[in-house]
Amino acid sequence: MIRKTIYSFAALIVALSFAAIITAQDKNVSLTGYVVDKACSAGAAKKADPMAAAAGHSKKCALMEPCIKSGYGVFSDGKFYEFDAKGNELAKGLLDNTSKDKGIKVKVEGKVSGSQIAVASISETD
Repeated sequence: MIRKTIYSFAALIVALSFAAIITAQDKNVSLTGYVVDKACSAGAAKKADPMAAAAGHSKKCALMEPCIKSGYGVFSDGKFYEFDAKGNELAKGLLDNTSKDKGIKVKVEGKVSGSQIAVASISETD
């Protein structure tokens, strides 16, 4: 009987732990960082300072056909978050309309799951 109670308690702890992990991964966030296309993100991530590399990424590069096709994301706090389809559309529109040539800093709001973000909104910041 005691063994059965211990197993039941352990199973409950495991279930609650998984629920906490799932909840923590799929949370609404607000990220501030630099827009970079996925094709160039790997190169920036390898740099000693990925945020500086991301800040140096040019609008011209991001709007090249292969870069557009690769999709976009945001470097925030040294990590690259890949955009979903809506985020890619919003980022492309933002890139088309910005007056900046590089260092396109944005605020992105959405739901993070792993290293991807389902973008609800994206806006340029200073």
